[in-house]
Amino acid sequence: MMQFLNKNLLLLSIITIASGCSSSEWQVSATPSDVAVEAALDNEPDNALLKDIKLPEQAALPLPTSVRPCCAFGSGQKVKLGPIPVPFFRHANTIELDDIGAHAFEAGSFSHQKSAPNAGRSGENNGLVYTLKGGFIDLAHVRDTADNAVALFYRIQPYLGEAQTIELPFEIGPRTIELAAFDVSELTATERWELAASIAVRLAYSMAEAHEIAQYHGYRSFSPWTEDVSAYSPEDLYSNMLGAKIALAVLTNNLAMTRQQYNFHMTAWISATIAWLEPVSAQQTDAMFEAIDGYWWDSNEPLPNKFMLLKRHYELGDEQSPYIVPKGLAFISKSWPAISALYEQTVEPHELQLANLVHGIAIDDVAKQWLFVDPKFSASFDHVPVSLWQQGFTQEQFLELSRYNQTRDQAMLAEHLAKYPKLPLAKQLKQADSSSQGHVNEAN
Repeated sequence: MMQFLNKNLLLLSIITIASGCSSSEWQVSATPSDVAVEAALDNEPDNALLKDIKLPEQAALPLPTSVRPCCAFGSGQKVKLGPIPVPFFRHANTIELDDIGAHAFEAGSFSHQKSAPNAGRSGENNGLVYTLKGGFIDLAHVRDTADNAVALFYRIQPYLGEAQTIELPFEIGPRTIELAAFDVSELTATERWELAASIAVRLAYSMAEAHEIAQYHGYRSFSPWTEDVSAYSPEDLYSNMLGAKIALAVLTNNLAMTRQQYNFHMTAWISATIAWLEPVSAQQTDAMFEAIDGYWWDSNEPLPNKFMLLKRHYELGDEQSPYIVPKGLAFISKSWPAISALYEQTVEPHELQLANLVHGIAIDDVAKQWLFVDPKFSASFDHVPVSLWQQGFTQEQFLELSRYNQTRDQAMLAEHLAKYPKLPLAKQLKQADSSSQGHVNEAN
């Protein structure tokens, strides 16, 4: 969830760093089929047939077992340890394009990788960056989903078309991916590769959706800290889908045959993608957070209080739109002088989508993520019909389940705002309600 580097939390830092040092390594050597060998020996080789290669069974990678510790929505948040506020500490987590470090597969809390063969080493330097086309981007979410996609690809591709079960790490209960048998005999080698990559990234993204649900229902990566504040954070799923899209590009271009190769190319692709989305400076990202303080998040609420986050995103699914800070909120904020230039020209938000139908195969029909709720988390589902979750559920139920969570959250948020009527969001909603009531009276 969040990494708090403070003397009062030294133990947490030691634990997360120790657990985050990954030894995951791979080097895949693909075997050419007879078709590929015959094509290679032709006077005019058919490039499509040259791609008919087979990945060995031992190509399977271990799935990452933990998420990167970043980042709570907002900037300079207060922090408390249990009921005790941590004095003189703020969680600064905004970065800019030049700060982005080298990608490291399953980095956890710590990494020290090269960004290119002839470059020096660096950490990943994860954080939040605001982009004109993509809103707030959480780089830890981008990287986590990409890593999961690559690990899933090497489980799926060698057995494409065969029934298979893939065990996933426990969160609020057992999880598996169930792959049904389907016919791939009519697909070319390139189509099989692309289909396997598409299945992997779609499932990796659904794992990110499941993580949002798990956080809401009590999952904790570090037991003393609730992660409820991070559940359904507005930038999460857009960032996860961005990671899925980047992973699809890397896999499609066959740039992940070794861990080092994957790290190099992910580093380049992440930087190029963020640059294309038109990032602002770290100071301007901070200013954007200041503009929405009291509306989307509350700087007066310490982490990990649930209503440090006031705006949430419950619309799970394979189409995601970014949250762009409205000019109206930016204009009335004290930070307007620092960000006014960003609104001088209209920039269209970039929507993301993951394909379900690829080469004639409906992915959701043949690849399902199953989640089962452990009894110790059952009470957190009291507001959800038991028919929706008690016997397990798949990604097909994620959105419906999240809407029950949304309804519950809206009632809780209303109670919270009633206690803090001076919050800008409380005033805005009260004004909107009064205006709506006025229109009703005029109509009568």
